[in-house]
This record gives sequence, structure tokens and C-alpha cells, in this order.
Amino acid sequence: MTLDAKSELHEALEESVRQGDTAQVQSLIESMPLGEAGYVLDHVSSETRRRLLELLPPKTGADLLEHVPEAQAADLLAAPDPEVCAAILEKLSSNHRADLVRQFDDRRGEQVLGAMSPDTATETRLLCAYEPNVAGGLMIREYLSFPEGWTVAQVLDDFRRNADRYRDYDVQYAYVTDQGRRLVGVLRLRDLILANPGRAVRDVMIRDPLTIPDRADLIELTDFFDRHRFFGAPVVDPKNRLVGVIRRADVEAANAAHVESDYRKAQGILGGDELRSMPLLFRARRRLAWLSINIVLNIFAASIIALYQETLAAVIALAVFLPIISDMSGCSGNQAVGVTMRELALGVVRPTEFLRVLFKEMLVGLLNGSILGLLIAAVAWIWKGNPMLGLVVGAALAINTVVAVSIGGTVPLVLKRFGQDPALASGPILTTITDMCGFFLALSFAAATMPWLV
Repeated sequence: MTLDAKSELHEALEESVRQGDTAQVQSLIESMPLGEAGYVLDHVSSETRRRLLELLPPKTGADLLEHVPEAQAADLLAAPDPEVCAAILEKLSSNHRADLVRQFDDRRGEQVLGAMSPDTATETRLLCAYEPNVAGGLMIREYLSFPEGWTVAQVLDDFRRNADRYRDYDVQYAYVTDQGRRLVGVLRLRDLILANPGRAVRDVMIRDPLTIPDRADLIELTDFFDRHRFFGAPVVDPKNRLVGVIRRADVEAANAAHVESDYRKAQGILGGDELRSMPLLFRARRRLAWLSINIVLNIFAASIIALYQETLAAVIALAVFLPIISDMSGCSGNQAVGVTMRELALGVVRPTEFLRVLFKEMLVGLLNGSILGLLIAAVAWIWKGNPMLGLVVGAALAINTVVAVSIGGTVPLVLKRFGQDPALASGPILTTITDMCGFFLALSFAAATMPWLV
């Protein structure tokens, strides 16, 4: 779709919503290419977004929410009446519905759940009770399960009677449970269709299937699907009762979202997704929370320079190299952060292994710092013809690189150990310390060797 076509589409949508033309709004949304929905909605007015879902049938509204970012979907659901929200959410898959309900505050959430059918509300509450990135929070409730005493004929008859409802299910297998809803087996649909109708499903099922605990985290889930080439697997509670099914695609999507979340936090975007269609004051307030911390920490770094004003004035060439020292050290520290974050995600390192990680990062820092220090020293010497200037900036960069990788490698472990988000390590903590240390090293070395520099 060309830019002009997109522009015409959102202008037509604006006009149709303003006029309250339900049929035209529905037609425009249904004709919209799925990949363009987020773009078009980001460019319409806030008033249009506020009224849009109220003018759409629940199924069309649900289809729209399936194809826009979660933050945008939550924004669209913030305005309509609870009854409108409930009707749309009931058309979504159970895990997507729960993800969006989690976005509401407690009062709004209860209003919307109260407007749902009792069974759907109960199911949604069950999913919302789990943390988002554990098996229970990622699983779907759209699965087929049958009592072990049923016959093949009864199961096939159930398929026929409920064909309309099951048509939207992502069915690979059916599950067999005992009287206590405990999982006892899995039915392959091929085996079911080819079996004698009079046989009990317990005689056709695969016994003792692999299962996933409902509290398994992303690391465990990723490991499970790496070891087993399944498209999905049953999720059970501590009593082995079947509570849902988790799909490989949902685990992969959760891992991708986790990486994106860490990146946003490292860049100072806190509190979840941010889109430019969100209210101005809301976006500014979230960013200021981070920036105000940063400005305080940067004052500490600037104070180091203030202490050595005379040194810097006497050897003005140092002003050229100070940003290089802080930036190169920061880059080295961020590499160490990335490695530690990856190892934490894979479960190959634990917060208690502080000394082991510190030792290994110091070795890398010594090697890389020495090489980088020699390079910058050579540049300074050739540029100014002063070997002492080269020694000062080279030594400062080498030592600061060791400091940076040591901090970058270990601060995520410390934050994780105390229950804080390790993604914050690559933000102001690392930047401020490496800046302060780099400035201090370069200026103090320069002050000590002033007779050979001037």
C-alpha cells in the first residue's frame, strides 16, 4: 500500500467515524491490509480511536485488535463501555484476551470482566492470575479434552455437534483426563479417526505424555521446545490437572517481546510499550522519570571535570580525548552487559557467581583495554608529537576499559540478586561510573605528569 493510499484510508476512516457511519467504518476496516492497521490507526485522531470500536461488530473489532501492537490495542480498549469491550474480548483467543485485560487498572478490569459471560470471565481470571511470562500466562484454553471412559464414537460425535466452535481451535491433538481432570493421555486425531468406534479412548491414546508445569518460566519453556520438536504441549498444575496448552509460536513471541522490553529499558523507556499516538503528558512523564535520574548522575560525572579545570585548561588537547575514553569504555561495558543478560536468560549463570564473572571479564578487559590504549596513545603521540600525552590517554582508556567490562558484567548479577531488573545495568549505572572513572583517570594522570605535558 502506497503512502498516498494509506493517507486516503485514514482520512476516510476519520470522516466515517465522525459521521457515525457504522457500515462504512466496518467496510474500511475489513478492506484494510492486516499489516497496515497499526500505521493507519496511529495517524487518526485520538477522538477517532476513542469511538472506533463502538462502531464495529465485536468480531471485526477483535480481528482488528489481533493485528495491531498490544499497546495500541489496549489504548483502543480504554474508552468504550465495559459491555463493548467485553463483547470484543470474548472473540479473542484466551491468552490474547488475558494479555489485554492485564493492561487495565483494577477497577476497569473488574468492570469488563463483570460484563463477560461467567465462563469466559472465570477462564480469563485464571489466566490473569499467572505471571505473563510463565507457562500459565502464555497458554491457551482452547483445547479438546475428553474423559478416559468415553468411546471413539462419542468423541467423533462431539466433534460433529461442536464443529462451529472447534473450527477456530488450533487442534493437533485431543487430551484424555480422568475423573479428577488429571491428564492421562494424548489422542492423535489420525488414530482417533481410524480406530474402531466402539473402543474406549483410553485404549487408543498415547499414555504418559510429556507435560509442562504451569509455573515454568521462559527459560524452561525455551529449553523444552529446543529439546522437543512439538508445535504445542499440555500444561498441568501441581496435581497434574490439565489447565491449558502452550504453543511453540507463543513461546517464541514471548522471548522476542522480552528482548524488546530489555532494549527499551536499557534506552530509558520504562513502563512498557510507548507509541506516539499515546497522550503527550503520559509519554513525557514516563520519559522524565528516567531522564531526571540521569541528569543527577551526570552532574556527578561533570564534577570530576570541575575539579580539574586548571589541568584541562593547561592541556586543552585532553578535551578531545575525554569523550573518546568515556565512549569506548561505555561500548566495552555494554558488550559485557549483553553477554551477562544472555547468560542469565539461558540460565547458564547465576547471581551468586559474581567473582567468577568478574575474573573472566577482567581478563577480557585487560586484553582489549591494552590494545585500545595502545591505539589511542599512538594517535595522541602522532597528532601532538608528545609521547607523554599518548601515555596519559592510553593508560586512562586501558584502565577504564577494565573497569567498564567488570561493571557491565557484574552489575546485572547484583541487580538480579536483589530482585531488580538487570536490564537497567546498561543505563545510568554503567554510563555514569565509566564516565566518572574515565574523566578521573585521564585528568589525574595529566595533573601528575603536567611538567612533561605543557
